[in-house]
Order: sequence, then C-alpha cells, then structure tokens
Amino acid sequence: QHTEINETKLMDFVFRAVGEVGATLNAALVVMGDKLGLYQALAQAGPLTAAELAERSGTAERYVREWLNAQAAGGFVTYDPESGRYVLPPEQAMALTDPGSPAYLPGFFQLALGSVLDSPRIMEAARTGAGFGWHEHGIDVLDGCERFFRPGYNANLISAWLPALDGVVGKLERGALVADAGCGHGSSTILMAQAFPRSVFVGTDYHDGSIQTARQRASDAAVGDRVRFETAAASAYEGDGYDLVTMFDCLHDMGDPLGAARRVHASLKPDGTWMIVEPYAADRVEENLNPVGRAYYGFSTLLCTPASLSQEVGLALGAQAGEARIRDVVTSAGFTRFRRVAETPFNLVFEARP
Repeated sequence: QHTEINETKLMDFVFRAVGEVGATLNAALVVMGDKLGLYQALAQAGPLTAAELAERSGTAERYVREWLNAQAAGGFVTYDPESGRYVLPPEQAMALTDPGSPAYLPGFFQLALGSVLDSPRIMEAARTGAGFGWHEHGIDVLDGCERFFRPGYNANLISAWLPALDGVVGKLERGALVADAGCGHGSSTILMAQAFPRSVFVGTDYHDGSIQTARQRASDAAVGDRVRFETAAASAYEGDGYDLVTMFDCLHDMGDPLGAARRVHASLKPDGTWMIVEPYAADRVEENLNPVGRAYYGFSTLLCTPASLSQEVGLALGAQAGEARIRDVVTSAGFTRFRRVAETPFNLVFEARP
C-alpha cells in the first residue's frame, strides 16, 4: 500500500530529531561543565576566551574550545565573535552554578546522563519484563537524583509544604517523632531536623549505600543527635507512634506501595499525618504530554518502573502515576482522609490521615 509522504513534514521531523541528538549529547556536556568547574569559572570571571577558561579551570584548551562552541550553539553561553570571548548569562549562571537556587539544574542533567548510561541493561530487562533495582544504578543516578530534587525541597518543604498540613508545624515545633521513609541520601530528613530542633527524625531506605551517605551527611550537618538512619524497606521500617511520616518522590518506585501505605497507617498515632510528595502528573496520559511529563515518562521508563519491577509485587505505578492512583493506594490502606495540599511544576504534595 502506497503512502504519500509530505516532504515538508518529513524534513521538519528530521531537523527536530537533529535537535534531539544535540540535546542528548548536551546532557553529557552539562555534567562535564559542572564537574570540571567550567560554569563556575565563567560565572566568576565574566567574558573569557577558550584559553583563559582552560587556564582558570585547569583543563585542556582544545577540549574547552569545542565545549564552549557546543554550549554557545545550544544557547547556554553567548559568544562575541569580535573578541572571541564567551559569557555565561546571569540566568544561566543561577541555574547552573548556584546550589541554593530552586532552579539549580546540574543534578537534573546528571540524573539523565546516568539513566542513559545504564539504558543497555534496561533494554535487556525490557525483553523479559525483569526489573532493575535502584541500587544497581551508577553513582550519577544516585547523586543526580538527590541534586535534582534537593533544590525543590530547600525552596518549599519548610516554607510551604509542611505548613500546608493540618497542625503539623505546631507538633514539630513542640517536639514530634517523624519517620522519613525512602529517604535516600537524607536531604529531606536533615532539612527538617535543622528546622525543628525539638523533634526526632528516623530516615529509612532499602539501599544501604544511601543510608551510609545519609549518616555522614547528618554528621556533617551536626544533627546526628536527633536524626538516625536505618536500612529498611518502606513496608517494614521499625517503630510506631509517629506524629508524621514522610515520603519524598519514592512511593511510585516501590514494588509494594500498598504494603508501604499499610505500614504507615499502622505506625502513625491516631492523629498522625502522612505527607506524600510525588512527581507532578495529571491522571490522563494526554494531560501529561508536555515537557515535564516527557522527562518524567523518560525517567519512569529507565528508572522508576524497573525499580518497582525488581521488588516483590512489582506494581510499577510509574513516575506519572497521578493523583487518582495515589489516592487509591492510600485509601486502600485504610486512610480515610486524603487531599492535595500543594504543588510545584515538578511535584504534587498530598496529606493522608487515618
């Protein structure tokens, strides 16, 4: 059967695909610029030639020249042909060099690069339906994930998300017992401990390597007297009588989110609260066909779904689970109250009560 090809549409797609290849390569280049200190040097010194940037960063000029030209072609830096110098605009400098900015992006690129590097193993798993555990990924996935989500937590957790919960801030100020399940490297746990010195926090994660990192981070932050980290699955963490249980961007990764929800229900005080932070997603596929949804569906294919499938039950909610599916998990575990309390372009925040 002959299908007539629209040559204009074909070439539009081809050139869009060229942009996709450039964007794929640029993920590695952004990580390169971050780890080699190229962005920092540009931000501190202003207009620089390739040779000047190489000298300031202790790198080889020939590599730096090609890197700069790729960055200029992608609009990450600007180039002045008369002086031969490159500039990192202030907006890009904030997003690429300021870890305190809510728009800080290097971790996003590092997470993407790590996901791509591990993709051959995900392809093999996709042939059989097998899983691929979070702990099996390389360091760029583990570190990149924390660096991506941490700016959002820094910007919103204490100032907006916790205050949106009914009566929780008052409990934390007076002294509460808190479990942070699926805590990873402990950024969220430590942030809460710093803000509420009268409360006690227990961070848990099934990945022992992440727990070891979290313990060191707590020690460095001088909150080790009120924070402890333990290796445990979310459906089997120890203790009860918690005033607050939190889960940050991890419920959808779990093999048995319902089992985890039941454990939360059993571990809370009767007037306790479960705060669930999940990637931003609408309930219908067509509502997620946008840049954020595209990135999250990509991460879900390479990270979240394989992680869930590697565990018992393997429900595989996916990173774009959406509010309705999270609500179903929560209410099926026995919670009677569930509501969305906050959102950002990257996250949804839910409150569940027994």
